[in-house]
Amino acid sequence: MAKCDVCGKGVSFGIKVSHSHRRANRMWKPNVKKVKAIVNGTPKTVHVCTRCLRSGKVQRAV
Repeated sequence: MAKCDVCGKGVSFGIKVSHSHRRANRMWKPNVKKVKAIVNGTPKTVHVCTRCLRSGKVQRAV
């Protein structure tokens, strides 16, 4: 599970390049956490990236 339920950020693909310029495919995954948050007034478990947690887009349930 590497997709944020709030902003929709997912994996991105690119090419890893070594010092000798050999190229290989790779992917970058967002830092996604499973968090208990308030969604529509009820606590629910959602997958949220740390950028959304830090910016306050998600209110955590206590």
